[in-house]
Amino acid sequence: MDPVIHPCDGRPELEEGNTSFRAFDTVVALRAFGPKGIVAAALGRAEQSCHGLEGLFSRTRASSDVGRLNNAESAWVEIDPRTAGVLRAAKRYCEASEGAFDITIGALTELWDFKEGRVPTEEALREALATVDHHGVEVHARCGGNWFARLSDPRARLDLGGIAKGWMADELVRSLKQEGMTGAVVSLGGDVAVSGERPDGDPWRVGIAPQGASDGSVPYATIVELAAGAVATSGITERCFEQDGGSYYHILDPKTGLPIDAEFPAVAVTAARAIDAEGFSTTLLALGLERSRALALRHPEILQARFLREDGTFVLLRP
Repeated sequence: MDPVIHPCDGRPELEEGNTSFRAFDTVVALRAFGPKGIVAAALGRAEQSCHGLEGLFSRTRASSDVGRLNNAESAWVEIDPRTAGVLRAAKRYCEASEGAFDITIGALTELWDFKEGRVPTEEALREALATVDHHGVEVHARCGGNWFARLSDPRARLDLGGIAKGWMADELVRSLKQEGMTGAVVSLGGDVAVSGERPDGDPWRVGIAPQGASDGSVPYATIVELAAGAVATSGITERCFEQDGGSYYHILDPKTGLPIDAEFPAVAVTAARAIDAEGFSTTLLALGLERSRALALRHPEILQARFLREDGTFVLLRP
């Protein structure tokens, strides 16, 4: 359907579209503005794309690229170019994290059950820790442009949960722009990416809730205004349980296999790309404020970071 042209100024008449669905164990919400008559179809294709990407990156699907790599016992596996892109980018964030982020943490995450409240034994943790080393992730293009990857340790397990949503948010923003959307907001749990313009010309406003909450059940701690870019929030209270007097959080330390000892309950990172925002948010949460200052100076991709307290106040880190 051809866009409707406003008779006064020659510009297409804009309409707004919204959709939400579940993927990657979170709620994905898409909001777009575009020429009348094409927005709904563009959002539908974006949703299909999102489910397709989940089929590549999911740790729990044996047929996904990640699932096949985890079960390949160190054999080379042909993977989708998009999976190769995520793996190559993820390795860079692992290198920059000072050991706080590692995509081969899958053997550890499989031991914990934050829904049922299961704590692994010390022996199981020791065995899983021996498999964590992102240097063992090998990714190469071969003749013909096909991509292959393997895990050098046959016991190692990939878990892209700390990076895939950011990559996917950037991909969805890009695809909606190509579809002709003049403005878009993509939200995947704690990751929000925006592009284009609001119809009223104001900047996009992204609310950040204290303790990393994103379900609207608590007042926002702060509002981030963006002309473009992304905000990613990592928080220790998103999935947790208490047992025998101890509290256990879902973000694990790759060096110990235990939940991180976080100085703040949540960190929100602003960056030009969602993959940068997500790739560094967990790392900054694990490192704490002072170590994060030094890391942010080395990585200009981090535009701002907000370290949130439980009372909703925050400390702003601006490199």
